[in-house]
Amino acid sequence: MDLSLTAVELGKKIKNKEISVVEAVTAYLDSMDAKEKDINAFITIDREGALKRAEKVQKLIDEGTLTGPLAGVPVAIKDNMCVDGMLTTCSSKILGNFKPTYTATAVEKLEAAGAIIVGKTNMDEFAMGSTTETSYYGATKNPWDLSRVPGGSSGGSAAAVSAEEVPYALGSDTGGSIRQPAGFCGVTGIKPTYGRVSRYGLIAYGSSLDQIGPLAKDVTDCATVLEVICGKDDKDSTSVEELGADFTSALVDDVKGMKIGIPKDYFGEGLDPEVKEAVMTAAKTLEAKGAILEEFDLSLVEYAIPAYYIIASAEASSNLERFDGVKYGYRTEQFRDLHNMYKKTRSEGFGAEVKRRIMLGSFVLSSGYYDAYYMKALRTKAMIKKAFDRAFEKYDVILGPVAPTTALKLGESLNDPIKMYLGDIYTVSVNLAGIPGISLPCGYDSKGLPIGLQLLGKHFDEKSIIRAAFSFEQTRPYKRPEYAVERGQKHA
Repeated sequence: MDLSLTAVELGKKIKNKEISVVEAVTAYLDSMDAKEKDINAFITIDREGALKRAEKVQKLIDEGTLTGPLAGVPVAIKDNMCVDGMLTTCSSKILGNFKPTYTATAVEKLEAAGAIIVGKTNMDEFAMGSTTETSYYGATKNPWDLSRVPGGSSGGSAAAVSAEEVPYALGSDTGGSIRQPAGFCGVTGIKPTYGRVSRYGLIAYGSSLDQIGPLAKDVTDCATVLEVICGKDDKDSTSVEELGADFTSALVDDVKGMKIGIPKDYFGEGLDPEVKEAVMTAAKTLEAKGAILEEFDLSLVEYAIPAYYIIASAEASSNLERFDGVKYGYRTEQFRDLHNMYKKTRSEGFGAEVKRRIMLGSFVLSSGYYDAYYMKALRTKAMIKKAFDRAFEKYDVILGPVAPTTALKLGESLNDPIKMYLGDIYTVSVNLAGIPGISLPCGYDSKGLPIGLQLLGKHFDEKSIIRAAFSFEQTRPYKRPEYAVERGQKHA
């Protein structure tokens, strides 16, 4: 079977009876077997469950019950989304034995559409990191260069799609965790508007910032998946029923008259010249197709990183309080009393980066520092949102890079947390403002590594960024990493 098919293309072949669901699922499971020792994109692979589900889905397709574009297509789920009865670890020792008794709403919606879950993907522990190196289960490697990181925290999902272990995957985005790994791995990812997709069943990191979204090979797949998983959910009070969720209607090769703003702040010091050139070339390509480009000052960009890390860490320190060794998850073997059990369980169960952010969050929420740090960060967040609101009064879409550089070498930023945090400079503002963003490949650097283009839209206007991304994508055919090509030939 041709593993280079997109999810929608595979769905059509299954519907037309050119490929059976069992054949498709088996091909991807075999691909995982061949590649996982190198990539380490998965924590759990459910071969038996996936093949059983494939047989059931095939019957429903044959009966005419399942007719959607994703029916019978395999999918991988980031390991911070609950799936009933399937190990869900958040890549942490503290949840190393946790099997939920319920399924996340977004995953339920995919299953209702006929998707086949083949496994759970590796990630930075509790989504805290930008490289997928903080995982208790070891680092994920970038299929474009196995000596480099795939980005994070949804690095496992991005690498799995890039290496053709699955046609598409779900990730979560708290400060760029879908868009940045999509950029590093040469795939496409959408971070929807906050509230567009239910967070029920997503193990929380920063509750006011987290959002579930798709990673896939192209814009069509991402739009199709987003259409399935979005919508109001009574189990999540922050989810919104918003009209205009027919995202596939925006897959139109037409940007004539579209106003695109280019923030000068995103193209200054710290941006790799090759990344800048590729992104600006992409902007010129859209201009040649009829879009109107204009540079402008977004302002407040330099405050986005400190505001984001204060708010995210504060929310994390509260959200991760539940992991105490009492009800579920890891518990230390030897302890004197309840307080000692809490302390030892968390000391042994959490990794260094998670501990760092919990301590930072507890500090900024503590008496005497709450106003000086946390409240100031919240005011900055409100100002950043207003800055974007002003920009979207004038522009339909904002265009910029996803990250300052292409994929880093493994270990390059792990010992320098500040360097890792600064790598999120172009993505965290989107989560603070709650707006949608898409990342897609726009070129390659001199080392042959993918460069990501980021397009941002106003609240609940995913259609504009999908239309602009789709239009640009028509000028650049999807490119597979040599690793996927070589392994595909050997294990076809």
